[in-house]
Amino acid sequence: MRKLFLLAPLLLAGCVDGSATYYIDGNEHTLTVRAMQEHFWKKDVTLELVAAHLPDCQRRFELATLPAADVELELFASGENVYTLRAGELVWRVETNGCTEMDEPEQVTGQPLGLFHLDENDKLVFEQAETPA
Repeated sequence: MRKLFLLAPLLLAGCVDGSATYYIDGNEHTLTVRAMQEHFWKKDVTLELVAAHLPDCQRRFELATLPAADVELELFASGENVYTLRAGELVWRVETNGCTEMDEPEQVTGQPLGLFHLDENDKLVFEQAETPA
């Protein structure tokens, strides 16, 4: 039994389970992406989005399950309190006044805000887009 206890950290090593946040207007107005890998031997990562505009609303949206190597979600500002996320051909649009999911846009438009991705340690991070000079 003691040997199993000592092996437990190895079973958890390599699993992706984390989140990264884009702060729109302080801690109460955010978009948070969460990435979860069920087991270390599975290559897929499940992605969720939590839109929060407190105290008015907070809602979780299931996005997709992607191979860990393909976890790159671009974030765009697509209007007042409207945000678009894109992962390859997959696109989602949410608005944060009521924390609702909108219809998928025909094309992605808006100001690029940044990129959610896994770093070299399989930690989900948000990397801010460079602002034009």
